[in-house]
Amino acid sequence: MATHQLNGQIGTDPNFTPTTHTGHSRKHVKASHDHPKMKLAAEEQEIYDGKKGDVLQKAIKTVVAYGELFGAEKLVDLGGAPHLAVSWGSDGVEPLLKIYKQLAEAGLKTYAPFTADPKPMDPVHLPVTDQEQAAVDKIYNRMDELAELNMKLGMRSKKDWSCACYLPEMGNTPNRGDNLAWSESSAINYVNSVIGARTNRNSMGVDMLCDILGKAPQFGLLTDEGRQAVWLIEVKTTKLPHPEMIGSAIGFKCMEDVPYITGMDRFISGIDEQSSGYLKDLGAATASNGALGLDHMEGVTPEAVDKGRDLLNEGYQTYVIDDAELDRIYKTYPNLWKDKQGTPQRVFLGCPHMSYRQMTDWGTRIVDAMKKAGKDKVGVPTYMFGSQYVKDAFETKNPEVAKKLKGYGVSIPINCPMMWCSTPVEGAELVATNSNKTRVYTTARFFFDDALTELIVTGKLPANVA
Repeated sequence: MATHQLNGQIGTDPNFTPTTHTGHSRKHVKASHDHPKMKLAAEEQEIYDGKKGDVLQKAIKTVVAYGELFGAEKLVDLGGAPHLAVSWGSDGVEPLLKIYKQLAEAGLKTYAPFTADPKPMDPVHLPVTDQEQAAVDKIYNRMDELAELNMKLGMRSKKDWSCACYLPEMGNTPNRGDNLAWSESSAINYVNSVIGARTNRNSMGVDMLCDILGKAPQFGLLTDEGRQAVWLIEVKTTKLPHPEMIGSAIGFKCMEDVPYITGMDRFISGIDEQSSGYLKDLGAATASNGALGLDHMEGVTPEAVDKGRDLLNEGYQTYVIDDAELDRIYKTYPNLWKDKQGTPQRVFLGCPHMSYRQMTDWGTRIVDAMKKAGKDKVGVPTYMFGSQYVKDAFETKNPEVAKKLKGYGVSIPINCPMMWCSTPVEGAELVATNSNKTRVYTTARFFFDDALTELIVTGKLPANVA
């Protein structure tokens, strides 16, 4: 069996040390003893004092201590629906599984039914060899335990695994102004930016405790002040920039601070089915190349439409993004393939999970390109990742396209491509992707859509990008 190209070390952009990963700037973080103690409501104080049981007491004490570290003065009620990022059951997350078990044994449930990030593997739509499967079973040896605990704690159903839980087909879409306690970085950026809900980038485990309590500490992106922008991003490109590229540029520059992006309303007139997918991928790139939990886009995102440049703090910094800057960013991407000039063995499309529109667009693109080339089988195994709900909608509404894709050898897995690539037994493969997030956390290489289309059809990358 091949070994992982990085010997188990993943991640191509180790730029996270200056961040807290909460959406709350590191410069504002102080030791908890430097902050006043949080003021709790009467019901919260009863829980804190152990009058509702010791398990719930442990939960609120943990959440309060976490909030006080960031200067939170109170807890706020959560609305919308919960979403959790823990989606792999292994010995590596045993501490979380122990907490989950204690919560379940105490008969506790989340304040509303929750969804979770996609599982790491899909043995049906993205199978591996028997030898590799045996290794995977040892790595993710507690998947059944996690799934069972999730159902006991309030998971919506056995098929509610997706990082894009907010898509209409998934039905876990919060409303503007809802307070949440999410931990999936791409989903956090989307609901903060595109929907106008409010959530910090919470740690895994903290999200579950908040959701059990139905409360979260109010700091950072849960406050008006924390949602103010400290960067003005002036987009001066000649055309609509690729979402992954502009997201990457903003993430690298802003790290964790909130940006206010101008110049994009030349290309995007509002939020619709198409632009929402674009904004999803842009935000995911800012959240993985940096650690952004929110970005405002002038004339497009709801808070920017309402408040305009009043969202800019005094003393903000300015960053200009033009065509040359995006080209510079792209050229910094490393090639982590063991065989630098090797031919890709798989094409992974979609991370975060595709929207229905994205799956339809890519499906049509592949069918048209295959027909034009007179091909009946793709040149390299190709996978379009999406939730079970989006997959079902795509196949139901586009039966002919879905049938042709299947005949060509294109599959629609429902697992997480990023986690699949970072699994030690799969990390040796040369994967080409359209996802900056997958690129950041694995050895996969990012390519633009036209290059990927040629690769899918012919089995080879264009000579100018190989």
